[in-house]
Amino acid sequence: MKKMYLTSAVLAAILAVSMTGCGTKSNTGSTASNTQSVITAQEDSADTADAAVNADASGSYEVVAMAQTAAADDAANSELFTSRDLAQTADTSEAQNITVSDGQTIDITAEGVYVISGSAQNCTIRVNADENAKVQLVLDGVSITNSDFPAIYVISADKVFVTTTDSENTLTVSGQFTADGETNTDAVIFSKDDLVLNGTGTLNIVSNSGNGVTSKDDMKITGGTYNVTCALDAFEANDSISVCDGVFTVNTSKDGFHCENDEAEGTITITGGTFTINAGSDGMQACALLQIDGGSMTVTGSEGLEATYVLINGGTINITASDDGINASTGTNAYETAIEINGGDLTVAVGQGDTDAIDSNGSIYVNGGTINITAQMSSFDYDKTAEFNGGTIIINGQEVTEIPQSMMGGGMGGMNGMNGRGGMGGGRGRSF
Repeated sequence: MKKMYLTSAVLAAILAVSMTGCGTKSNTGSTASNTQSVITAQEDSADTADAAVNADASGSYEVVAMAQTAAADDAANSELFTSRDLAQTADTSEAQNITVSDGQTIDITAEGVYVISGSAQNCTIRVNADENAKVQLVLDGVSITNSDFPAIYVISADKVFVTTTDSENTLTVSGQFTADGETNTDAVIFSKDDLVLNGTGTLNIVSNSGNGVTSKDDMKITGGTYNVTCALDAFEANDSISVCDGVFTVNTSKDGFHCENDEAEGTITITGGTFTINAGSDGMQACALLQIDGGSMTVTGSEGLEATYVLINGGTINITASDDGINASTGTNAYETAIEINGGDLTVAVGQGDTDAIDSNGSIYVNGGTINITAQMSSFDYDKTAEFNGGTIIINGQEVTEIPQSMMGGGMGGMNGMNGRGGMGGGRGRSF
């Protein structure tokens, strides 16, 4: 009877997760406590172990493990995204239909759903609604090319959704951006408030002199395909960027994803999605915390990942960098300056010169995952301590049992001066 109850709970958890529709996620390190709480909530803790063993004997243990991981992923996403954030199609039953035209400013001043279509030049969709209004712009085969101003400009709203239908959409700003009074508009999609990108279609963004997408508040991306070519940051936000799904192809002269504000805050959280980023500077940079729990990522740039605290719990990450592959650099006092790797499959290649594959101005903690490094000069560099508590580290084709201090690449010399293993619990990604 207990085994049947566990199976029912497992199936319920799988069903709940399948309804969220958001991405490939791993969440191995930071969601361990969430996983445990899901299981203990379903049955008495004294019986959980026996039920799991019995399930294993009947060939169902893998299903239990899968449900635990899926339930933990769902719990993590429920904290970041609302159900409307995760919905990839809009309710258009009461929507207003708008066709863009040349030289037009389309003013949206009320909450609602607006379906946008057509082709135009020097046209701006301007949202200036009540601070409690939720506005959804549904892009249904729209093409806008402007010379100096955003194609979508959000002045005021509680939250704006930009949702693509199963269609091709292209937004372009070809020249230098002009300011709107004291507002320095600098992106093809520019929002002063919360912004959500989702949908089932494709959004192409070209910004010859500025950013691709900017939110001066929080940005969330839960679906859709995005092809961004820009001079500055492809996706930029002041407070946070959260991504759980989507396909991203980014070519930028600056950063692929960038998050910071004047209060030395800014976090990026990735739980899923497929990313191909070619960046002149960083693939992803956050002032405070950069957390990767899942997804597939290929980054080519000066540096791959950078933040005060870089936390990698899962995912497949391939980095090719001309400078540092992963860099923990102090941008705030709210977090320890460190790199923590708890899981995932990480491949980092750096070129010749003063380069480090994994470089921390503070500490490095490796608790799990696979790290495969190709480095001509230095595989690891850190200013404080390094702890290797689990996982696999391969440097230039050779597996090592300790984390070396810098000047490690090339041959396998320089093994002296390494720190040995130290006792450490997981989950160091915390603020102070």
